[in-house]
Amino acid sequence: MCPMRVFGIAGHSGMGKTTLLERLVPELTRRGLIVSLIKHSHKAIEIDRPGKDSYRLREAGCSEVLLLGNDRWALMHELRGAHEPPLAYLLSRLQHCDLVLVEGFKGGEFPKLEVWRAEVGKPTLWPAWPGIVAVASDTALPSGDVTRLDLSDVAAVADFVMSNAAPTRSQADASV
Repeated sequence: MCPMRVFGIAGHSGMGKTTLLERLVPELTRRGLIVSLIKHSHKAIEIDRPGKDSYRLREAGCSEVLLLGNDRWALMHELRGAHEPPLAYLLSRLQHCDLVLVEGFKGGEFPKLEVWRAEVGKPTLWPAWPGIVAVASDTALPSGDVTRLDLSDVAAVADFVMSNAAPTRSQADASV
């Protein structure tokens, strides 16, 4: 079994990260890869609904609730004031796959592609963010010595991701 590899997608809100991922994931799966995703959000997320049994039991104090249905299962873990776990820990919790795409974790030392569109009116994250190895854009970049990919050329973006994804760290490195 080949080791899982990781590659990040970065960019300011509104740049089109999710739109790119919606086009990139099918391209990668067509190439035979099993792809998973970790998305970091700075917002409080709620994937459960008030009144449901799983919600009530989390509220009652369960630290984890695993919900299994006909089509999917979800494991919810309550932080209850604890620090967010590092990416390596979260990666160790995923089922084996070929590639994990990561949105967020800006401080992480893994390769990332920045999605940047001039019309949004924000500066590039590159070179300030660690790990950005290329920028995908629909226009010329304002400056810098970084690889630029055409945002509309999903096949080229997929080639770049596959060539630059890094092996994930071992389970021994993933403790919290």
